[in-house]
Amino acid sequence: MIQKQLAGWNASAPVVEVDGLSIAYSGRTGDTAVLHDVSFSLGRGDTLTLVGESGSGKTTTAQALIGLLAANGRITHGSIRLGGLDVTEWSSKQWLRLRGSHIGLVPQDPHNSLNPVRRIGDSLAEVMNLHRFGNAPATRRRVIELLERVQISEPELRVKQYPHELSGGMKQRVLIASAIAMRPALIIADEPTSALDVTVQKTILDLLDELRAESGTSVLLVTHDLAVAADRATHVIVLKDGRVQEQGPSAAVLWHPQAQYTRALLADAPALSAAVRTSDDVRAQLALSQHAEPVVVVNDLVQVFSRGRTLPGLRAVDSVSFEVRRGMTHALVGESGSGKSTIARAVMGFQKPTSGGILVDGVDMTSVSGQQLRQARRRLQMVYQNPFGSLDPRQSVQQILVEPMSNYRIGSARERQQRMLAALDRVSLPATMAAKRPHEMSGGQRQRVAIARALVLEPTVLVLDEAVSALDVTVQASILELLSEVQRELGTAYLFISHDLAVVRQVAQTMTVLSHGVAVESGITEDVFASPQHPYTVTLLDAIPGRRAQSRAL
Repeated sequence: MIQKQLAGWNASAPVVEVDGLSIAYSGRTGDTAVLHDVSFSLGRGDTLTLVGESGSGKTTTAQALIGLLAANGRITHGSIRLGGLDVTEWSSKQWLRLRGSHIGLVPQDPHNSLNPVRRIGDSLAEVMNLHRFGNAPATRRRVIELLERVQISEPELRVKQYPHELSGGMKQRVLIASAIAMRPALIIADEPTSALDVTVQKTILDLLDELRAESGTSVLLVTHDLAVAADRATHVIVLKDGRVQEQGPSAAVLWHPQAQYTRALLADAPALSAAVRTSDDVRAQLALSQHAEPVVVVNDLVQVFSRGRTLPGLRAVDSVSFEVRRGMTHALVGESGSGKSTIARAVMGFQKPTSGGILVDGVDMTSVSGQQLRQARRRLQMVYQNPFGSLDPRQSVQQILVEPMSNYRIGSARERQQRMLAALDRVSLPATMAAKRPHEMSGGQRQRVAIARALVLEPTVLVLDEAVSALDVTVQASILELLSEVQRELGTAYLFISHDLAVVRQVAQTMTVLSHGVAVESGITEDVFASPQHPYTVTLLDAIPGRRAQSRAL
């Protein structure tokens, strides 16, 4: 029966037809509607991008299209047709035959999407065995062919390896290989590059484009990154709170938006923003700060990590130097493994460098320890990428903010309470937030609490390690504006660590580009963007999402 149904797939029909789709999740208090009357279609060889913030309904829509709604989710209204087949009420058994053969899925997190105890070759062969691709030799040949197709080096070696032996980019390519194994008509890619460096992201998206062009495969791309949508999509749907705000050809939606929400998203997207400071503006800022001593001075920093007795040490940071002046932002940019976070840890005094000097507000961070180091960290605070992981889930916001002051015996209990409330106000959170715990807040609210905790000690230097990379574009914009206001008010110096060059261009006056621990380029941010001198910098800048779309629009 199932095979007969699949035989009804009509290659001339739209690959996807969604009509009036509404979805709800059941809970202890009843049903919660999360998708409302969504309609769209996707033709052969097109790329349709679903964009919107967290909770907009993007992933729920994608899950419905592949029969993977959560157990408490259900379609309450509307229909889904794939290749002309009405799959709205299909059973799990029916979906099992359709997934893989006609629809491929590329999930968001490559690190958690492959079985850690299965070899790469076995994981790839699984989908082909499920759909009776062929005998063992034919399947093995196809596995090698797939790895070659997704540009993984040494495929004969990789089939024998386990996921932990591959980089994040390689694992994502393996997932793409699995998605295309049976040459499906539709690939659903749910935030497939959000955890990847810009150069790896470009490679993965280029690969999806090539597959689409070669075989006429349609792509449904789920992303919160409007720059990616602008570069890659033929059509765009903008979702907010489970409702379609706008949809149409990507050029029309992204360059001539009609909905106020779409315009707001575009205004907050750094890669698509027209607001760029000039080098002269930055030079004027730097000139005003010349009378002040730098508050961070890193000189010829070297960090070597031991790899055992038989292997040479890993030179993670190699003779890096830079300065950060009061009230200024200096960015460290580069891909994973470039040495950014290693430098941040050394600046914070979490690890002693192999050689070189680090001065923070006049304190030599390479030689202090014990009580001296503890006192130095009062003037030196850090905000991490994941606010949920950096906040104690057992503490209330009040306890989180008061604890640093108690540790340094600052003020009386009443004064600490007043400073706690002032810190909340500074990061635009209401006083009522003091009673909440981290799990009761949104990601943006948690990051504001993390910033408030760092600022409550009134530090001279704030180290921001990918502090906005996990946030939606509008939340990210509000956090960046908050940081700018705090810097103007307090004169705090920021060491801003990021792989997102569009954000770096927006916030940093100066920058250092790192590659394999070496500073390949440094200078005024706008000068580096306008006239990069090193080939690696050129590669990074070329990979920034949105540049392709902007060049087409000019």
